[in-house]
Amino acid sequence: MGLKSEDDQKRVIGSSGSETGIDPQIPVLRISQLDALELDSALEQLLWTQFSQCFQNCRPGLLTPVEPELKALLQLVLWRFTLYSSSTTVGQSLLSLCYHNTLASSAHYKPLSRRQKLGLALLTAGPCWLRERSHSLLLCLGLTPGSSASESDFFQEALRKSLTLISGITQLASILNFLVFLRKGHHPILAERAVGSRAVFSKPNVTRNITYEYMNRELLWHGFAEFLIFLLPLINTRKLKAKAYSVLFGAERTGLDGARDGEGVWRECGLCGEWPTMPHRVGCQHVFCYYCIKSQSIANAYITCPKCGAEAGQLEPVKMEVEMVGR
Repeated sequence: MGLKSEDDQKRVIGSSGSETGIDPQIPVLRISQLDALELDSALEQLLWTQFSQCFQNCRPGLLTPVEPELKALLQLVLWRFTLYSSSTTVGQSLLSLCYHNTLASSAHYKPLSRRQKLGLALLTAGPCWLRERSHSLLLCLGLTPGSSASESDFFQEALRKSLTLISGITQLASILNFLVFLRKGHHPILAERAVGSRAVFSKPNVTRNITYEYMNRELLWHGFAEFLIFLLPLINTRKLKAKAYSVLFGAERTGLDGARDGEGVWRECGLCGEWPTMPHRVGCQHVFCYYCIKSQSIANAYITCPKCGAEAGQLEPVKMEVEMVGR
């Protein structure tokens, strides 16, 4: 039994495309490759959020000095238990994808070598770390733009310009690589093209579980939701509510409001409903707390009274006469 299990493990590790059923010639949708990258990025952000919450009760800014190193460490830990062990990331496994070694001479599926996996991890986590640590590294080397210019600083200035040029070339290469990806459908990121890895289906005859009709409905709903998010802050809901009440109840509500005003409407804030603190008016008979109406006027310059719908004017403190009755 032990010899049989060892033989099965060797056969699985050294299996080719014909044995596993993986055909690297089947093209993968571009949207699936981009979705896999988005899922990986969301997972990394989730891990960092959970990790940082462990220190929420500690001194503020405790993780800030070593934040780039911690993020790179989390990416390497995630790489160790996903890509290194199975030649696929978490996002790819959710979409039935895996990496194929395009440098192999065989036409069948070949998993990534250890060198390719390590190169993919370094090219993914390394640039992010350098981008966040670039300013600190330049300060340590004395390569800031405001450093003193002398004969000994000439080499440092040239090195700073070289690093800036390399960063610009890398960004331009990433843009060109993405344009090539949109044209041919391979290697959405530059690191995959550099190490010779390509996303292929990990299961034969993979079909979409989600139809295009469902996707169209989702896209339509998301577009409508974004439109509402943009439109709702522009609508004065308080004014519409006041007008609706005036149309529905008419003079009856106006008479009730007038009777209430005569009985002492100053006893209740028109916004919070509590006893008004530092009572103020905005042009009508209703009374508001100073902080309630002031915050509303700061947020909306064209505020109206939520009770009667009157246009708000200048804030005026309420003057009340208190009569002392002796016993």
